[in-house]
Amino acid sequence: MPEDSGSEPVLPVGFVGLGNIGAPMAERLLEWPGGLVVYDVSADALGRFEDAGAGVASGVGELAATCGLVCVMVNTEQQVRDVLAGLVDGVAGREPDAPTLVVAVHSTISPGGAEEMAASAASAGVALLDVPVSGGAMGAAQGSLALMVGGDPEAFESARGVLGLMGSLVRHFGGPGDGTRAKIARNLISFASFVAAGEATRMADAAGLDLVALGEVVRHSDAVTGGAGAVMIRDTAAVMSDEDPLRAIFEHSVQLGHKDLALAVELGAELGTDTAVAQHALANLGRAMGLE
Repeated sequence: MPEDSGSEPVLPVGFVGLGNIGAPMAERLLEWPGGLVVYDVSADALGRFEDAGAGVASGVGELAATCGLVCVMVNTEQQVRDVLAGLVDGVAGREPDAPTLVVAVHSTISPGGAEEMAASAASAGVALLDVPVSGGAMGAAQGSLALMVGGDPEAFESARGVLGLMGSLVRHFGGPGDGTRAKIARNLISFASFVAAGEATRMADAAGLDLVALGEVVRHSDAVTGGAGAVMIRDTAAVMSDEDPLRAIFEHSVQLGHKDLALAVELGAELGTDTAVAQHALANLGRAMGLE
């Protein structure tokens, strides 16, 4: 078994769920010095990894017996529960002096489910981390995912090296379920933005604009400014004090936003397109920016 610069052996890492995002995530772990062992219900997926040099487990119990960390990227919360049950059963096969098995659940599950499963796993001597990811299949292939971690700090530290191979941003948010809560908050921005994008697209289409060119402009400017994340730089959601150095900057942004949103509502009225998102934003921009 490989060893690190000290005397502790470097255990293999296991991976369950080799789908659209799971497979490229697992590919990043082929360079893990302790080796990679995979499991999936698809024989084709397993064969691809076996050809690349990974070990193939006969079931999740085998991963629990031999690995230091097992990553789980399956589709549903029930599937996560089923995999966890198999891993807990397999812990009995570990060497007596083996470190605690850490399970990193990358599937997006409910915060309550993450808390419940973490407590259940802990009673069986398994440390569960909820580690949802952001960045999609492209980020998984590039190793540039953002990973949001909830769970025991010691378990997080033991998993940090593996997680860092799959993502370029790894953040620990707190206890069990907090990684999932962070993912829900992050995805709220994405999908609410999709609604705004749809409203803007219908407006632009009614105006006879080139929609492909507009999409290029949006992606270009978001890459320059940082998009919605550019205003998420405070460590509190409380209303800004008058002395806050950011207040003048945000007040200026809100002033510009009110002007542009009012123009959007006016244009929508002229073109006969719905502007529910723009109207909501116009009424709530100051509050959203922490000014009221």
